[in-house]
Amino acid sequence: MFFKIDDVAIPDSQLAREITEVVRDTVSPLLFHHSSRVYYFGALAGRHRGLKFDPELLYCGCMFHDMGLSHRYSSPNERFEVDGANAARDFLKSRGINQQDIDTVWTAIALHTTPAIPKHMHPVIALVTAGVEMDVLGLAYDQYSNVERDAVVRAHPRGNHFKEDIIQTFYDGIKHKPDTTFGNVKADVLADKDPHFHAGNFCSVIRCSAWPA
Repeated sequence: MFFKIDDVAIPDSQLAREITEVVRDTVSPLLFHHSSRVYYFGALAGRHRGLKFDPELLYCGCMFHDMGLSHRYSSPNERFEVDGANAARDFLKSRGINQQDIDTVWTAIALHTTPAIPKHMHPVIALVTAGVEMDVLGLAYDQYSNVERDAVVRAHPRGNHFKEDIIQTFYDGIKHKPDTTFGNVKADVLADKDPHFHAGNFCSVIRCSAWPA
């Protein structure tokens, strides 16, 4: 569904239409609507922060960010983030997009599950992660107005069980390659040395987020 809020809309371009078609035909409705919300929340975050960004590049990064969870693009041994980044790279390259822009989108997707780093980088990279963090974890939930949140969710519904459904979708997309989930080594060191250390849990943050469902 096309809609506009606070001057934020899906770009009216051939490239954006092709992105929509490819993603819609590849991933589940759950991931399609999630990725669409990620774009709107990311773009709104850009407006809130006064950042300048290319809407087409942001749209590509947001829409392709979970393509690595699909059977079509999932590799046997790469992280799902890299699979999605590679899918976006190949798509943009086939459309004649310049290498610098391709690299920006690739990095945005590859880093979207790496907290605290993307916000210091190019706006497209920062805003893909901002959109993901808002839609999945509810981070910065109160920085969006009720009107903004309601409009985005009305156009791209979360469903009644999004929190559990997205956790299951992640599991289904990565369970065949557990070695690719090796994570933050600092947490491992703290857990090894500090008996009082308790690492944060991604699934718990999702379930406790400000989102109602």
